[in-house]
Amino acid sequence: MIELEQILKKNNVKPTAMRLLVLQFLLNKKSAISLTDVEEYFVKSDRTTLYRTLKTFVESELAHKIDDGTGVTKYALCEENCHCEIDTDLHLHFHCKLCNETSCLTDHKIPNISLPKNFIAEDVNLVVKGICNKCNSN
Repeated sequence: MIELEQILKKNNVKPTAMRLLVLQFLLNKKSAISLTDVEEYFVKSDRTTLYRTLKTFVESELAHKIDDGTGVTKYALCEENCHCEIDTDLHLHFHCKLCNETSCLTDHKIPNISLPKNFIAEDVNLVVKGICNKCNSN
């Protein structure tokens, strides 16, 4: 638990019991998760508390939100030293149409996009949809 506390403190997040549990849950996941996924795992916890925990993780740049086109926001932990900056930290996401999992492809960075004059980028999201390696190997 001490290592989890250090991760939260490093991101200026006060380590509460729920935050530590949600962080551990995220660390154990190989794909992005929705609020519903977290709720189903922590059945005795309040939805609002879980949402606020995820929101705190996003605001502190410990996690990022993913719009994978399914209509359900997903969350995934950021890489170390990520600041969720458009110019340096953006990567591809992959959504599998069979298993419905969304994965961060952090080794595949989104290149800097030069916008026309007076355009300001506030968010960039690139999702590749198809069949993941788990589903393709069946």
